[in-house]
Parts: sequence; structure tokens; C-alpha cells
Amino acid sequence: MSRRLPPLNALRAFEAAGRLGSLSAAAEELHVTHGAISKAVAQLEDWLGLELFERPGRRVRLNPVGQEYRLALGRILDQLETATRRCAEAGRSRTLVVNALPTFAMRWLLPRLPRFQRAHPGVELRLVTSDAPLAAVGAEFDVAIRRGPEAWAGYDVAPFLVEREVPVLSPALMVRFPIAEPSDLARHVLLHAETRPGAWARWFKVAGIDGLPPAGNQHFDHFYMALQAAIDGLGVVLGPRPVIDEELKAGRLVAPFAGPAVESRAYCRVVPQARAADSVIRDFCGFLAEEGAAAGFG
Repeated sequence: MSRRLPPLNALRAFEAAGRLGSLSAAAEELHVTHGAISKAVAQLEDWLGLELFERPGRRVRLNPVGQEYRLALGRILDQLETATRRCAEAGRSRTLVVNALPTFAMRWLLPRLPRFQRAHPGVELRLVTSDAPLAAVGAEFDVAIRRGPEAWAGYDVAPFLVEREVPVLSPALMVRFPIAEPSDLARHVLLHAETRPGAWARWFKVAGIDGLPPAGNQHFDHFYMALQAAIDGLGVVLGPRPVIDEELKAGRLVAPFAGPAVESRAYCRVVPQARAADSVIRDFCGFLAEEGAAAGFG
């Protein structure tokens, strides 16, 4: 019996527009015009005989029927992509795409990847760094690593590592301006990262010195820049352990006191549900869980 299915291009346009919440963003992702996306969505609605979007003014938003359809369609497209990739990779080495946060990838994941590669020599691992929200990640991935957990619909999610933040600085700066207790931070420049908003305020509150005025503040777009600034002696940063433990062991940074160590959001591995049963992906998720346990998670 032949299947009665809507046009594939219309389904792709609808899924992208619903997931991204924007016809323009969908057009950019699929490399077509805004008008092509609008026409394809209208074609699908005509084919179904119902509306999938609410259209307040010039904006678009999925209605309840459209939201349910988009989630189901996303899972189906993920399954189709996985089956297609497996077919194309038959008889070749397997590629595993991991999309991870930049600082985490550089400071924690990369030094541990050789253990996974030795256990899986037939897997070609492609590591992509990004701090974009998952909904805005255009490229496909097998495993994403983000801080959370959040309401990631359509994904299999599990935390595997927790950070605990403590002030750290370069040994040379510690000699110039010693720190014996939290109030001594008033003599230092504090380093902030836009990707970790409010970190110092939370730490000061837990330390019981809320409102302490520092000697100065410096702000950076990304945490890895703030961390490098601390290594270079520009100020004090809140260093997340165990992610920065290698810097502490190597003596590039020192922690003046053990606490308070303020717990921040966990690192989670995020896998599209359609790929959750894949054996290589399961092995990589198991590897992350083992490394997290070795670092004291759980």
C-alpha cells in the first residue's frame, strides 16, 4: 500500500521554522529564501487542512497541534538522518561528532580523549566547540555537552560532571598581593566571563562578604579568555574544579583557600533521542560517565 505523505521539502521547512521559532532562521539554516520557507509552510498547512502556527502580527509561533507535530517530525528526521549516515558509512570508519563547550573541551575533555580513542580505534572523533544553545546549533551532532539540565525536548540527557568554583590566580600575583582570607580579594582585580554571569556575586554571598568592593573588574566574552587572563597574572578568576585541576597541578594557577567551593550547574551529555540506542554513542556516553565518576561526580 502506498504511503500518503506530505512533500519532504515542506516538512523540512516546517520542522526548522518550528524548532528555531523563525522563518528567517529556518531559511538561513536550509540555505533558501524567507519566501521559500513561508511558501513551503503554507503548502504543508494546505495539505493537512489545518494551521500549525499562530501568527500574532509578523511573528510566528507553533500552536499546540503544530508543537506536537514538530516534535514527532523532529524524531523521524533524526531517525532518517541516522539511518542514512549508517548506510553511507557501511564498511568505513565511523565518525562521531561531539559538540562541546569551548573551555570544557580544551581543559577537561581533550586530555581524556586518548583513552576513548585507544578503546575505539575504528571511531573517527570530530570535536566541534560551541557555546550556542542547542536550538541554535545548525550543524548535526551525535553528542552535545552543555551545562544544565534544561528542558531539552527530543533529547536523551544525563549529567556526568559537577563544577565547584573557587578563586584562583597566578603564583606571581599571589606573591605580590597575598590572599589569606576572602576579604583579601578587595586588593585584587576580579575577572568575569559573560558566559558565566553572576558567578562572583554568588560566591561572595556564600562566603559571607556580599558587597565586597574589589580593586577593579575586567570582563571577557568567553570564560577561556578570563581563565587565560588569570594565568597571565591580570587578576583573580573563579576557577571551576575539576575542569582547571591540570592548571593547579602544573602550578600555572593557585587556589588560596579550599572554600567555599560553590557548586554550579552540571555538565550534561545530550543525545538526540533517535540516536540514543547507537552503540558507539552509548560507549562515548559511558566514557563520559566513567571520567566524571573518577573526578568525583555522583
